Amino acid sequence: MSSPPQGAPRFDEGFRDQLRDLLAWRRDVRRFRRDKLPAAAVERLIETACLAPSVGLSQPWRFVLVDAAERRAAIRENFARCNASALAAQTPDRASQYARLKLAGLDDAPCHLAVFADPDTEQGSGLGRLTMPEMVQYSAVAAVHTLWLAARAEGIGMGWVSILDPEAVRAILDVPPAWRLIGYFCLGYPATEDDTPVLEREGWEARRPADNFVVRR
Repeated sequence: MSSPPQGAPRFDEGFRDQLRDLLAWRRDVRRFRRDKLPAAAVERLIETACLAPSVGLSQPWRFVLVDAAERRAAIRENFARCNASALAAQTPDRASQYARLKLAGLDDAPCHLAVFADPDTEQGSGLGRLTMPEMVQYSAVAAVHTLWLAARAEGIGMGWVSILDPEAVRAILDVPPAWRLIGYFCLGYPATEDDTPVLEREGWEARRPADNFVVRR
């Protein structure tokens, strides 16, 4: 095995095992305790998220901390409307199961965070975006995942609320019209800990092994 460049950190087998544990225990949290997060914790996590890779070093992610009660309430109302439509769209055999799932932590999580991608950013001078402009959004998703892992490493849970109208969210949060919503997230301490996704525990879906998704050519 070749040695890392001089000055580069060495990640031994113990660290790699812990990293895999971190990935396995990173859950999409739906139930939160109402305890406040430590001061500056979210800002520290966002700093870590900004270490994520981005196309052309464009750093197109935009983080919106949603503190205002009236904006949170508007997001909650939008979720309720979208969730009702999602429930009505379920097949009869899935509807009761869907109704049992708690699909948002909006009421309990102490921190609400919206992540957008700015497709008009001049940073990066457009490098890598000519044929795949969607790389801007992909870069923001990479930042979300980085933040998610950093949060879990501190014992902070994170839940992705995807049952929302992106246009309504953009209007509620009063952000530039060109920004694309990547996700609305709840952060806080999990009410319970588990290394199995809640949808798997509830019988909604089962995780499949990696060889199901590999194609060789």
